[in-house]
Amino acid sequence: MTALTPVDRNERRRLRRRQETIRWAIRVLVIVLVFALGVALGQAIQDNPRPDRTVTFDRTLHIPTGGEQGSTITP
Repeated sequence: MTALTPVDRNERRRLRRRQETIRWAIRVLVIVLVFALGVALGQAIQDNPRPDRTVTFDRTLHIPTGGEQGSTITP
């Protein structure tokens, strides 16, 4: 076994630290991505109406009154 020089030791430490930082960044990115997908799925499920429910729309028609009442044909 050969002894490492201080420069080699420092370089190995830096490389190990960099690799560990990259690993943690990937872990955090995966967690954030899974969380975002979960929120998106929850919103999609909440927005869709249930198939067993009837959806009814009520609309009121306003017929204009006044003006000249008579023929709709204009000469």
